[in-house]
Amino acid sequence: MIDHDRGVTTVGRPAVEARATLFFDLDGTLIDSAVGITRCVAHALTALDRPVPPEEELRRWIGPSLRTSFAPLFDDPAQVEQAVAFYRERFEVLGWEEHVVYPQIGQVVQALHERGHRLAIVTAKNEPHARRIIEHLPFGGCFEDVIGATLDGSRSEKPQLVAEALRRLSRVPEQCWMIGDRRMDIAGARHHAMRNIGVLWGFGGADELRDAGAQHIAASPEALLSLID
Repeated sequence: MIDHDRGVTTVGRPAVEARATLFFDLDGTLIDSAVGITRCVAHALTALDRPVPPEEELRRWIGPSLRTSFAPLFDDPAQVEQAVAFYRERFEVLGWEEHVVYPQIGQVVQALHERGHRLAIVTAKNEPHARRIIEHLPFGGCFEDVIGATLDGSRSEKPQLVAEALRRLSRVPEQCWMIGDRRMDIAGARHHAMRNIGVLWGFGGADELRDAGAQHIAASPEALLSLID
């Protein structure tokens, strides 16, 4: 069913819970971080004397964990770790602030917080970097916790990250929603039989989200307000 007035596509019967806990992805959901991420990837590849792919290909790196994206380019796992280190080298100085907040998403996050929802970030970005970004967002105080990848990559895939978020916030999947722009966000939610929303203002697109099995698709941040409540 497509609700053109709300910009929401609903697959199946919508479930509504006034005070659900909401897990937000970061890149492509709250912030457009394409510049920072692609420049840091380019920096890492250049440092290792590897060709830098075109911009459109680099944008596909937004969403998966770094090691997942670097691994196909290197035969030696040690080089993958070098690439991750070079990426972080630039990100910690410049990349972390090379982003813009999507229009209206801050107001929507604040409105959801004021309605009594518990909010948390669940991202494949490493946790220290994610925390640094959230602390500098004007609406960052709305988030109760930031759950990100471990520096050694032992926790980096979305099902693992969602599980950690559930543990930290003492929630069960039935009490939560996952909101994100990529197939990995939907896969993480579906792994835990969690309600989920794919958003169209990020990097995934409608086809990717539908193919991943998104339960709902929101065309604008404002659509989240009517869909969740």
